[in-house]
Amino acid sequence: MTRLTALAKLHAPLGGQEIELQQIDFDGGGMSLLRTRIREKSRFTVFDIDPVTARLWGEALLRWADARADEAPARE
Repeated sequence: MTRLTALAKLHAPLGGQEIELQQIDFDGGGMSLLRTRIREKSRFTVFDIDPVTARLWGEALLRWADARADEAPARE
């Protein structure tokens, strides 16, 4: 049986999207994947990515956010 492990659940306040990150581990072993689920009202977008792609995507997100840190409202 494939196992899903919840990693994070986020809410984007401006668009109202719910973002969920899960780790996928397969019965037969092998590489774990990162599942990203984005819910927008009744529509879902789901995709699974490998660790290398996750790292590149994460680094791109951090570069973008770091360059705009002074624009972001404070969150609790």
